[in-house]
Amino acid sequence: MTKEQPKTKSFVLRIDATTMEALEKWAADEFRSINGQLQWLIDDALRRAGRLPAKDTTSAKHDTTSAKHE
Repeated sequence: MTKEQPKTKSFVLRIDATTMEALEKWAADEFRSINGQLQWLIDDALRRAGRLPAKDTTSAKHDTTSAKHE
């Protein structure tokens, strides 16, 4: 039995060089890809703003990113 994967959408993002360098360093420090770091940042910001429900940590797979930044 397979679980349905969440649907994702792609888009182009223009970002200045200084911001990109800081993002690359931050992603590397957290052992994430730049894409993974951006997804985490956006998810975190949306959750903190009350725009997304909090993650259910009891049924979620092992996620090393959720506890790191709280």
